[in-house]
Amino acid sequence: MNSTWVKIYTSHQFMKSEIVRQVLVDHEIEAVLMNKQDTAYKFGGVEVYIHQSNFDKALEIIIQNDL
Repeated sequence: MNSTWVKIYTSHQFMKSEIVRQVLVDHEIEAVLMNKQDTAYKFGGVEVYIHQSNFDKALEIIIQNDL
């Protein structure tokens, strides 16, 4: 991942981050997950990254959908 990707969302629950990612993809915004959770103890977060150029549009979608 290079510097054109920015973090738009973080959650400690994998499914919440996956829902955000899927909503963004449904709105034609490329989004990827980065799972930084420890597999044994489940601490850490699951982050959603998007291209920097889509940040404003993605943030508006997240707010409008109460995600």
